[in-house]
Amino acid sequence: MLAAQHTVEVQHELLARLHQARAETDCLFDHVKPEFLYERPIPERHRIIFYVGHLEAFDWNLLRERVLGRTTFHSEFDNLFAFGIDPVDGGLPTDQPSDWPSLDQVREYVSQVRHALDDGLAAVTLNDRAGQSWNQLVNVAIEHRLMHAETLAYMLHQLPFSHKVRKPRLPELVVRPVEPRMIEIPAGKATLGLERCQTNLFGWDNEYEAHAVKVPAFSVDRYEVTNREYLQFMNAGGYENEALWLEADWKWKTQHNISHPVFWNRVDGEWQYRTMFENVPLPLDWPAYVSHAEATAYARWAGKELPTEAQWHRAAYGTPEGTERPYPWGIEAPDSRFGNFDFESWDPTPVGAFRQGESAFGVVDLVGNGWEWTATVFAPFPGFQPFEFYPGYSANFFDGEHFVIKGGSARTAACMLRRSFRNWFQPHYQYVYAGFRCVRT
Repeated sequence: MLAAQHTVEVQHELLARLHQARAETDCLFDHVKPEFLYERPIPERHRIIFYVGHLEAFDWNLLRERVLGRTTFHSEFDNLFAFGIDPVDGGLPTDQPSDWPSLDQVREYVSQVRHALDDGLAAVTLNDRAGQSWNQLVNVAIEHRLMHAETLAYMLHQLPFSHKVRKPRLPELVVRPVEPRMIEIPAGKATLGLERCQTNLFGWDNEYEAHAVKVPAFSVDRYEVTNREYLQFMNAGGYENEALWLEADWKWKTQHNISHPVFWNRVDGEWQYRTMFENVPLPLDWPAYVSHAEATAYARWAGKELPTEAQWHRAAYGTPEGTERPYPWGIEAPDSRFGNFDFESWDPTPVGAFRQGESAFGVVDLVGNGWEWTATVFAPFPGFQPFEFYPGYSANFFDGEHFVIKGGSARTAACMLRRSFRNWFQPHYQYVYAGFRCVRT
């Protein structure tokens, strides 16, 4: 009886989380004036209208037969909105707005799918075994949507201000500028990944299997590299010095005429920063959001390196006593005391603003305020098994062309701040809310 009651409680909690995730993405689309929903703010991505249909199509394709035992009512849209685009170097999508269905048609499809899912999911009766499968699939639907809540945010970031419904900025946090310094991290272990036997915890396929890595002693930047520090690199000719760049990165930078971070603009001889709804004078104490290529060049200029995934874990979750924490600050669940995350803000905050969130070693802002690039190529952990229902989620990107990023940004949901979560992008992708810190070994 108690087990059945617990299953029902978990079911209700997950359905509530699914509805909250929908509200988050609905709000994002409401920030775009309807006449601009067919724009493509980032050349490598689909038009915005695709994502209006994609989020429901993904949930429907995932759950329709596996959980609800339903047949489709619009197979054309199920297929049209099924898959996004990996932002690859090279060929760009060439579709036109006229190639897509009308907004009314897409919204009608979304409405039908939501009603069918809500009615079906609420009516499912679960036993313990079926409950595990149901929980996993619904968690996939929730986190997939929340990932898009972040990718949509940085897409809309690149949309002209006049195309968006402007929202007032939150009062800016004012903190004393920090003094950059490094912290010594003693040798120890870093536990990467989740244990497969922990069936009460959700993880994506690339998070398994848990394993320990020995990490030699190293030094790490206490704070993420700021716009002030990155400006010094630029003023020192960092974008003109080929010796600082890997060969492929220099070729990319030259071919695309990359001369500054994508979030920066030069206006009347002064650097400005593109926030979601307006340009502001460059906030020197905010973390520098750049591509992996740009972060690597900066690290070389500074005589340092980007951390490996294991080094980042050691600095974030390790302790001087040799134990490990679920979060940098300890065991408490993420909340606004510990960092800038979970959709609290559109923009970064000055580095060092959340001292309560620092790690046991005193490293600050490891979770929230900007993902952090690592030097680790995205690859499977030992014991990796792809999801049977989503075999390409991770495996399609084990190609040596993607790098792991860790931590989270202001637009990262709290549930994805777990220690084992891994994100990844290609080295020449500038648009993600990703900064970095450096290490010396």
